[in-house]
Amino acid sequence: MLERRIGVGVLGCDHRHIYGMLQGMLDVGAVARSWWTAGTPPTLEGFRKRFPSLIRVTDHRAVLDDPQVDLVLIAAVPCDRARLAIAAMEAGKDVMVDKPGCTTLADLTQLRETVARTGRIWSVNYSERFEVPAVTKALELVQQGAVGRVVQTVGLGPHRHNPETRAPWFYDPAKTGGILCDIGSHQIDQFMLFTGSTEVEIVAATSGNFANPQHPQFEDFAQLLLSGDAGQGYVRVDWYTPDALPTWGDGRLFVLGTQGTIELRKYVDVAGRHGTDHLFLVNGQRCEHIDAASAGVPYFAHLAGDVVHRTETAMAQAHCFRVMDLALRAQAMADAHRAVSAGRCPAA
Repeated sequence: MLERRIGVGVLGCDHRHIYGMLQGMLDVGAVARSWWTAGTPPTLEGFRKRFPSLIRVTDHRAVLDDPQVDLVLIAAVPCDRARLAIAAMEAGKDVMVDKPGCTTLADLTQLRETVARTGRIWSVNYSERFEVPAVTKALELVQQGAVGRVVQTVGLGPHRHNPETRAPWFYDPAKTGGILCDIGSHQIDQFMLFTGSTEVEIVAATSGNFANPQHPQFEDFAQLLLSGDAGQGYVRVDWYTPDALPTWGDGRLFVLGTQGTIELRKYVDVAGRHGTDHLFLVNGQRCEHIDAASAGVPYFAHLAGDVVHRTETAMAQAHCFRVMDLALRAQAMADAHRAVSAGRCPAA
């Protein structure tokens, strides 16, 4: 039980993930103080509709200077997130940031230094884990030994493009960090979580643009092969979700163990059961579908507790940094491969 309700403020609502970030904190008793965003992003009306009573301020310093704000939620344009997070931590605030938490290795170095110097929390909300009850249930089953030792994960992260809703920055990798830095980071997080790997090698990473020639720098597909000290992983992410699918993407996670398998159909069971959070477990005694929708999403309550008690129950800080480091390095490898394939530089 928390001794007090924490106060939260918002810097940037440029990505729709801010809706879930703020609502998640409100659901565990946090008090929303104020919000700031630059300009008029496409998400602005959606944010106002969901949180009509929240006060908008004209200067981001008003959020940072509010002594009743404990935690700052950041969903600004990705390339601006590190700068805002550093400013927040230097103002004595903890931070929850939308993924990607940063877009360059230089940013990540500065974030590490700031956390070490200030003792503040820098937490990246990997929503494909933290806002998905099926992942909560799958981790519980793995910890119970339901599939034996986890050997591999396969993470599939298809997303709907929705070009009519996208701001210009969405197509600029200098502002997004690239597809593996962005949506690929979700899958790296889950690979490390389920295999327990801490030392990870990026075996291969490639990306491409196969459906959007009007945006030549944009990547609409990527794949990634990982080898960890406790398991193997494959990742595929794309922007190809077909219009007929009733949700933004058929996100799936496959967990292979020595004694069984788990499949998560997180957001939809195509032509099957209604609803979300479908889990399929097969082992020596069980072959079944589990409705995991009620398994809960403990991240928000744990983070609120961490803010009050200065603990790391929501996510270890080292894990948070390591995921972003791997995502950035995977993106760099994919960029180099793409450049060679395009003939822009000689192969080594």
